[in-house]
Amino acid sequence: MSEPLFSNSFLARTLRRRSFFRVVGATVATSTLVLAGCNDDNDPTPTSSTPSLTLGSGDNGLLNYAYLLEQLEAAFYQKVVDAFPSDFTAEDKAAFVDLRDHEVIHREFFRYALGTNAYDSAGTSLTFDFSSFTLTTRAGVYAAARTLEDTGVAAYNGAAKLITDVTSLRLLAKIASVEARHAAFVRDQAQPGSFAATDVITASGDAAGLDTAKTPLEVVELIAKFVPATIVASSLPTI
Repeated sequence: MSEPLFSNSFLARTLRRRSFFRVVGATVATSTLVLAGCNDDNDPTPTSSTPSLTLGSGDNGLLNYAYLLEQLEAAFYQKVVDAFPSDFTAEDKAAFVDLRDHEVIHREFFRYALGTNAYDSAGTSLTFDFSSFTLTTRAGVYAAARTLEDTGVAAYNGAAKLITDVTSLRLLAKIASVEARHAAFVRDQAQPGSFAATDVITASGDAAGLDTAKTPLEVVELIAKFVPATIVASSLPTI
């Protein structure tokens, strides 16, 4: 049986859920107005028989991109919570319920903010494919969580400079900070002291010492194997 949504515990408290929803409530009207004029579906349609998932362009496309990432993460944590590995401790279980709760909040925020501009506003639902992960052991689950969280952090870092609307940028920055804490937590649980390892930190240049950043197209390539559709991201901003 699934654990109840939105439990109270240490990770949940760090997010300050009520404050987060107050921020959402105060800004969603503005965000929706901004997004309403941004729906642009000029991306080419794939010719294969695989269903297509068109993210769009501009800020609307980037928010759909973030929405897809949050859907992916929420689905992953829900899958783990529905069937914990036998070697998960009570602390592991509590932490993953919290992580699931956070990702559900993020997912539902984007769904609400995007409204009819969401790529799945017509009611299309995705069943993500996590078969490439080993989810029957603690080590396998933490390795999978680390992969997804590292990808999410790099995605937000890469998308931030492409967002033009200040309100949207501020909201993405708030969510990105939570994702960074998730990544640090799961990495440290998988391998103590690895939360700032060289594989996720930029080694040189102006961004030296900061988390790595990936472009939307790089991230789409990384997550494609989890998504049962062809992700059309060719119209997303690149500079």
